[in-house]
Amino acid sequence: MSIQEQAQKIIDEFAIFEDWMDKYNYLIEMGKSLPVIDEKYKTDQYLISGCQSKVWLSAEMQDGVIVFKADSDAVITKGIVNLLIRVLSNQRPDDILNSNLNFIDQVGLKEHLSPTRSNGLVSMIKQMKLYALVFKTKMEVNG
Repeated sequence: MSIQEQAQKIIDEFAIFEDWMDKYNYLIEMGKSLPVIDEKYKTDQYLISGCQSKVWLSAEMQDGVIVFKADSDAVITKGIVNLLIRVLSNQRPDDILNSNLNFIDQVGLKEHLSPTRSNGLVSMIKQMKLYALVFKTKMEVNG
């Protein structure tokens, strides 16, 4: 499934809820359903700077696509990173680098997050795109 198709699924899921408390609750549920990350990734090396909460993100290349895994010490943040993983994991580096993640605005996430959480969201996206750039560069070098 493409990035846009994954993003559209999330837009459709959020459209079910009319008020933001329901959307927050859904985000919390998304956080609870985030697959558990291996403890070896819960180190400073995998910590995303710029997030109010602790967020660990790992990425590995598998069969030409990047697989992201993450965890956080805050359940809402776990939900946010789970949304990003659903959209960006199992995608090619070029597709991640060229992705327009406007689904975040379409579901109203940015406008309903605190400024610090909003900054954290931007930091998560930057880190995921940085991983994509690194893997793309490695692929070109190893060609």
